[in-house]
This record gives sequence, structure tokens and C-alpha cells, in this order.
Amino acid sequence: MPCIDFHTHIFPDHLAVTTVPALAKAGKVSPASDGTAAGLLASMDQAGIDASVICSIATKPSQFSAILDWSQTVRSERIIPFVSIHPDSKNLRAEITRIKAAGFQGIKLHPYYQNFYVDEKRMRPLFEQLADEGLIVILHSGYDIGFPEEERADPAKIKELISAIPHLKLVAAHLGSWQQWHKVEKFLVGEDVYFDIAFALEFLEREQACRILKEHRPDRLLFGSDSPWADQTGVKKLLLDLDLGDNLTARILGENGAELLGIN
Repeated sequence: MPCIDFHTHIFPDHLAVTTVPALAKAGKVSPASDGTAAGLLASMDQAGIDASVICSIATKPSQFSAILDWSQTVRSERIIPFVSIHPDSKNLRAEITRIKAAGFQGIKLHPYYQNFYVDEKRMRPLFEQLADEGLIVILHSGYDIGFPEEERADPAKIKELISAIPHLKLVAAHLGSWQQWHKVEKFLVGEDVYFDIAFALEFLEREQACRILKEHRPDRLLFGSDSPWADQTGVKKLLLDLDLGDNLTARILGENGAELLGIN
């Protein structure tokens, strides 16, 4: 049974030294690793994880090429980078074409760090092109621990998006929407949208976590840790402790991720 972590973060070594402590301070969290590729691989070995998807975030349009180039240097069978584009870029169509041509399978978008709302008119053509290219979109969903609470990517907006673009391969991170799980149950459970479990089980009552995971589509659930902001071994234990049954647990831990990524 494969084990795939669909939501992790690493940084170039020279940036990780300052970036990880700064982000940890802003979010008031204690990082579980140093945010480097080597640190992630060591964590994966300890947790028994075969592959990790890397979620990069371009906080300004000018970072696109650097993220793309760095992603090419770190990718391997075990490290699968999802690059990032910034919605304010004036070259979005060309950048998406470059991502696809370089063989990357998806991107990460973050409405807080990139200052957008999912339902903005300017975002629809971007999502449509990503869907048409078959690229997976990991979307930070719900609130963010480091920002004031705003309805930027809440369950209602996500429901509207997937209804408008049904062929979009969308991963609504943090079990549909961080700290908005009652709305996840109202709007998103059972819909054709992926949830990863990153940075979610730590905050949920067991009953609600089990209810969401059991009532959502079993083929649309993905393991995710949000490493280095959470410990991969610890998150894996939280999932196993829910006793969801062997079949559903196997789907979450890696079978669904492998199918989505086309890994045999």
C-alpha cells in the first residue's frame, strides 16, 4: 500500500533558515522539521511515507520562474513539486503552458498570501485554463492561522467554483476548509472535490472528523500533513487512530493520491 503525503512544504536551503522560523512565529506553531528537502526526506523515512507533494506559493508574480527552476532541481520519485503562479501575473497563460510542458502535474494557490477571493471574476479564466490543461489545483481552503478570518475560499465559494467548472481537479486543502468544517458538511461533503487532511485532524472533534471522512466520497480523500508545520508521523497516527476501516484508510493514505498522480 503506497503512502503519499499530498500537502507538504519545503524551501531552498538558503531560504529555509530564515523563512521557516518567520512563518512559525507568524502562525504561532512549532515546526516539526527544518523545511529543507533533506529534512522532509528524513521525516518521510521515519513516518513510512513513499512520496510527498510539495506546495510552493508565489507571493508575487516575479517569483514564478525561480520557483519553477528550483522545483525542477528537487523533484524525484519521492518529492513531487507543485509549482505556483500568482493571479496578478500578466503572463498567466504562458506560465501555465510552461508548467505543463515541464511535466509538472499541478499548482498551489493560496488566497491569503496571494490576495484573492475564489469567486472574483478575474479568477474564473485562470481556473478554467488550469482545468482545460488537466492540472491539479491544491487550494488553501478556509481560514488561515496567520491571518484575520475572511471568507476568501470558504465552502460556499468552492461549491460554486466546482459547479461552474466540473472538470477542475481541485483539492480543497485542510479537509475542505480550515476551521469552517460545519460549512464543509453543509456545502461540500459528497461533492466531486478532493479533501486533504492537512492541519485538520489536530483541531477537530473525533466525531466530526469521522463523519466528514465517512460521508465524503471515498475516492476524493487524501492524506496530507502540512509538514513542516505538523509532524508526518503524528498526523499519520491521528488518522489511524480514527479506526475508519482498512479500505478507507488505505484510500486516504495513498491509493487515491497515487491514482490522482498516475503513479502505478
